[in-house]
Amino acid sequence: MVVMIRLKRTGRRNRACFRLSAMEGRNPRDGRVLDNLGLYDPLAPRSEDQLRLHSDRVVEWVKRGAQLSETARALCARSGIELPVPAGRKPRKRKRSTTKIAAKELRDRGVFKAKKERRLARIAKAKAAAAAAATPA
Repeated sequence: MVVMIRLKRTGRRNRACFRLSAMEGRNPRDGRVLDNLGLYDPLAPRSEDQLRLHSDRVVEWVKRGAQLSETARALCARSGIELPVPAGRKPRKRKRSTTKIAAKELRDRGVFKAKKERRLARIAKAKAAAAAAATPA
């Protein structure tokens, strides 16, 4: 069961209001809620009344493994909630053999040498063109 923290639409037509809710990922948008975490009213006249979140409960759900929707993450950032980073899998470290490391370094040296040669050739060509243009005919 994946728990999502997302918005649930309330209010009336042309006057939307949203609740930030923790719910199962399979439930519909306005379906059964595990916990109400706050209120977002984008049409409130004062900016202080637009967003009211229970930051401690949001952090608690995220620590338990709940995933936030993009909008919920943006609203949490807007209200200043510091979200803990979920503990995921560590990236696998590949062990490379010394021959592969040496081959990569040799290849990189060749690439950088070729780039440097091309750059120097462009500079020499530009200087020659400038010198030819400066000489009166």
